[in-house]
Amino acid sequence: MANKQVCIVGAGFSGAVIARQLAEASISSVVIDKRSHSAGNCHTDRDAETGVMVHRYGPHIFHTDIEEVWEYVNKFGEFMPFVNRPKAVVAGKVYSLPVNLHTINQFFGTSMSPAEAEEFICSKTISFEHEPANFEEQAQSMIGKELYEAFFKGYTEKQWGVSPTELPASILKRLPLRFNYNDNYFSHPHQGIPREGYTAIVDNILDHKLIDLRLSTNFTSLQNEEWQHVFYSGPIDSYYNNCFGDLGYRTLDFKEFRQDGDAQGNAVINQCDSDVPYTRTTEHKYFAPWESHDQSICFREYSRACTAGDIPYYPIRLTNDKSLLGKYVNKAETESTVTFVGRLGTYRYLDMDKTIAEALETAALYINRHKSTNQMPAFVHSPLPS
Repeated sequence: MANKQVCIVGAGFSGAVIARQLAEASISSVVIDKRSHSAGNCHTDRDAETGVMVHRYGPHIFHTDIEEVWEYVNKFGEFMPFVNRPKAVVAGKVYSLPVNLHTINQFFGTSMSPAEAEEFICSKTISFEHEPANFEEQAQSMIGKELYEAFFKGYTEKQWGVSPTELPASILKRLPLRFNYNDNYFSHPHQGIPREGYTAIVDNILDHKLIDLRLSTNFTSLQNEEWQHVFYSGPIDSYYNNCFGDLGYRTLDFKEFRQDGDAQGNAVINQCDSDVPYTRTTEHKYFAPWESHDQSICFREYSRACTAGDIPYYPIRLTNDKSLLGKYVNKAETESTVTFVGRLGTYRYLDMDKTIAEALETAALYINRHKSTNQMPAFVHSPLPS
C-alpha cells in the first residue's frame, strides 16, 4: 500500500482542496480532470478581444459565513468585494431583486413603509392546512399569488423544466424576502470575486510538489490502476456506468453577444416571463467593477435537461431521482477505497463555500484514518435526506 497513490477525480474546488490538504500532510496524489483546464465550472479566463474576465460556465459569486473557508481561499489569491444586486424583467418592466421593499412598492405602485408592506404581503399570502408541500405552495404562503406568478413561476419552469408543483419547497426557502431596501442578494458577511479569477485561485491551491495534475485525462483510462484511495467528484451515476439508470441533471447553454460600451448596465438581469426562452442575461465586466473596459461581452442563459455529452450543472432531485439515488448510495457504501465528494459526487446542490468546507473535512478525516487501519466512508455527507 505504501507505493500506491491517491487519485482525485476532478480539478475543481473539491478535488483541489483535498489534494492540497493531503499534500501538506505529506500524502501525494494524482489529480485528473477530463477538461483541458482546472477549476471545473468555476473556470475563468480573459476574453482576448474585450479583456474582460469571463466566467465560462456562468457567474460565480463567492459568499460565506464560514470563517475557516474565507481565511483558506484568501491564502491563495486576492478576493475583491462584490455585491450581487440582480434585476428582473417582468412584463416589460425592470424590478429590484431579491424581493424587497423596493420590489413590493414598484410592483404594486405603492410607497409603503416596512411595517405596512409586511402587513400587506401577509394579507396576500395563502394559508394551507398542511406544511407547504412544494415550491408553489411555499411561494404562495410566503409572498402570495401575484408576486409568485410574476417573479418565480415562469422563471422556475424555465430553470428546472418542470412545474413548480413538482419541486420541493426547500428550494424557495433559500431565497430572501426583505421588508427594507436591502437589495444585496446574499446576507453572508464575506462576499467577493477573485481579482484574477477563480482558475488562478484553484491553480494556486494545486501548486504543490506532491500534487500531480493531469488535465485532458479521463478516469476510465486510469480505472484499472491500483490506487490507495479515490476521491471522486464526478457524477455518481457515471462512476457506476449508469448501471441503474441516469440521474436527472440540468445543464446550461450560453448564447454570447458583444457590443461597444454597456449592454445592460448590470451584472445579472433575470427574465421572469415564460414566453422569453432564456432565464437571464449576464454582463461579465460588471463582475469586476474594479476594472474598466470599453467593450462588453454578455451571455444569455438557456436551461435544459442534461443529456449524454453535456456538462451537468446541478441535480434535479425529484422523487424518481431520489429513489434512483438510493440505489447508487447503497452500492457506493459497499466500497472501501472510494469516497464521493462535491456537488456531482453527492448529488446535492452545494455553494462554493460549503464545497470547500466539506473538502477540508473530508481531507482531515482521510489524514487521520490514513494513520490507522480504519477505512474511509463512501460519503462524508450522505446524499440522502435524513
